[in-house]
Amino acid sequence: MPFQVLVTRDFDHMSEVAAGLVIRDICRKLESESKYVLGLATGNSPTGLYKQLAAAANAGKFDATRVTSFNLDEYVGLPGENAQQRVLHQESYSYFMIQELFGPLKRKFQKVNVPWGTLIDQKLFESELLAYPLDWELQGNDQGKAVVIRKDAASEYLRWIRREILDAYAEKIAQCGGIDLHIVGVGGRGHVGFHEVGVPFEGNRMLLIKLDENTIGNAITDGHFASREESPQYAVSMGAELVYEARTVVLLANGKRKADAVADALLMDPDCSVPISYGHNLANNGGRMIFVIDRIAAEKVLQNADRIRERGIDIEDLSRSRAAEFSTAAV
Repeated sequence: MPFQVLVTRDFDHMSEVAAGLVIRDICRKLESESKYVLGLATGNSPTGLYKQLAAAANAGKFDATRVTSFNLDEYVGLPGENAQQRVLHQESYSYFMIQELFGPLKRKFQKVNVPWGTLIDQKLFESELLAYPLDWELQGNDQGKAVVIRKDAASEYLRWIRREILDAYAEKIAQCGGIDLHIVGVGGRGHVGFHEVGVPFEGNRMLLIKLDENTIGNAITDGHFASREESPQYAVSMGAELVYEARTVVLLANGKRKADAVADALLMDPDCSVPISYGHNLANNGGRMIFVIDRIAAEKVLQNADRIRERGIDIEDLSRSRAAEFSTAAV
């Protein structure tokens, strides 16, 4: 089934079911091919999955040294005097991945990649934006905006960001043959990575984003930053267009804050008002789109189950059974 929704009991069950899907896909491909390309997300949603993924690799269920990974996003403007300090900041996504997945692996992935947002000097970047207003434009119809830099920008620094931070990351994914499976979460308003609400899908494969106030507020509410002044104002991120070129996307959602966005995405046609709705394009183009959500996040999905199934989306409620076929124990 190209588009599936799997409803789970709670966070732990969601993590178990999603980990089973990921591990089976890795094992399946590595039976016949030499490498696997895995897309990764940060945030609270995938942490349980990553524990099980590392445990499976450490138990010898698959060869981690044949896996290359690409992360969705990274902040710009983290505290630090230089790129090294910024990448090692406790709230950087590079640091998160070391803690949650890369570090616990006994045999490391062949190569890991996180967008190079920490290489950008935010003060210099903002000064160049002011000095060269014709080199860039803002795109988006909501609070979060994409800062789109012209390829022929007069500013050498802005041109370098476009070429070496944005375009080069997408090119590296293509050189690896694309992403086999991408793990993603979802923001409260339906954004994927830092593809903010209202930012156009097409032509924004890699994004330099001016974050919206809701995203900044959530980072503070979730305890990542003490105040708005300490929170980064920009991020580098894959856009939905690039994310959903993966052969399979597994989207994780748990908790009430995600319920509206998840249901809206399933009931609507692709529209940048809910960026995760772009998953319909993946399914329509022959890829696999799988939502793995807990019962709280699934509240409105289950209320509208008939309408969603009429759109060709399969809904399976695993929350009332053990559903061993989806667990890591079945791998």
